[in-house]
Amino acid sequence: MLPQLLSPAYLYGGYLRRAFTSSGLSSQTIGIDSETTIHFWGPRTPKTDQTQNSTGQKPSLVLIHGFGPMALWQWRQQVQFFSHHFDVYVPDLVFFGGSTTRSSERSEIFQAVSVGKLLERLGVQRFYVVGTSYGGIVAYHMARIWPEKVEKVVIASSGVNMRRRDNEGLLKRANLEKIEELMLPATAEQLRTLLSLSVSKRFHLLPDFFLNDFLHKLYSQNRKEKMELLKGLTLGRDDKANISPLLQEVLIVWGDCDKIFPLEMATELKVLLGGKTRLEVIKNTSHVPQIECPGQFNNVIRCFLTGSS
Repeated sequence: MLPQLLSPAYLYGGYLRRAFTSSGLSSQTIGIDSETTIHFWGPRTPKTDQTQNSTGQKPSLVLIHGFGPMALWQWRQQVQFFSHHFDVYVPDLVFFGGSTTRSSERSEIFQAVSVGKLLERLGVQRFYVVGTSYGGIVAYHMARIWPEKVEKVVIASSGVNMRRRDNEGLLKRANLEKIEELMLPATAEQLRTLLSLSVSKRFHLLPDFFLNDFLHKLYSQNRKEKMELLKGLTLGRDDKANISPLLQEVLIVWGDCDKIFPLEMATELKVLLGGKTRLEVIKNTSHVPQIECPGQFNNVIRCFLTGSS
C-alpha cells in the first residue's frame, strides 16, 4: 500500500474535492431518519420555501452516481459545468462515501427513497434528476415514485430493463462467474477487466501497484454491504423487463461502444419508457460517456433540461 503522499488516488481525490468546492458546493452530512445518514455535495446556502419559489432562483439538479467509487469520482466535469445553471446536489448512495444505514433494506428502491428523503429535508420541492448506470435505476424509481416532484429524467448507460440473460451476457463478456467479481473488484486483474468493459481506452498497460492503490482507496470500504446491495437488486432476476412507462420527459444517453449494457438495451428501453422518451447515442464511448466525452454529454443534457436546441 502506497503512503498518502505517493498515492495517485489520494492526490487525485484532493483535486476532485477542490473542483467541487470551487464550483460552489460543500461536503455535508445529514440524518434523513433514525436509521440512515446521507453524505452529499450541495450548495452552501440551503433552499427555503421562499427561495424555492422566488423569481430567478436556479432550478435544482440531482446527480446520482453508479456502482463504483463514491459520487466525487464520477461527476466532476458535470458539477463544474452545471453549477452555473443549476443548484447541484450530488449524494453518495447508501454504503458509498459517507452514507450509511442501520436498516436491513438493500434494494435500489430503498436508495431512491433515501435520496428523496434527503431532498425533502433540504427543502428541495421540485428537481431534475440524472443517473448513470446503477444510479440510473435509482433515478427511474425516483421519477416513478414522485412524478409531482421530478420534472425531467436523464438515464445514462443504465440497464433499467435488465433481464436474467443480460446478467449472463455481461458475465460471459467479463469471463467471470459472479457479478460481484466485476462490480466489486478485489484484485488488479479484476479492476483491469472492469475498466476494459467500462471505458473505450485501453488500460492493460497500467501497472498492478497503480491499480492496487485505487482498489484500496475506492473499493475496500463497506464491501460486505455493497455485496448485499448487488444481491438486493430487483432487476436481472427474471426473463421479463419489469418496468413501466414514466410520466415525465425522459432522455436516455448511451455510449455506442458500451460493453456493460450494449446499445440494443437502450433502444429497447426507449420503447418501454413511453412516448416522452428520446435516445441520444454518443459515439466512440463506452459505459461512462460523462467521463469519456463530457462536453457532448453535458450539452445534450443541458439542452434537454432547459428546452433549448
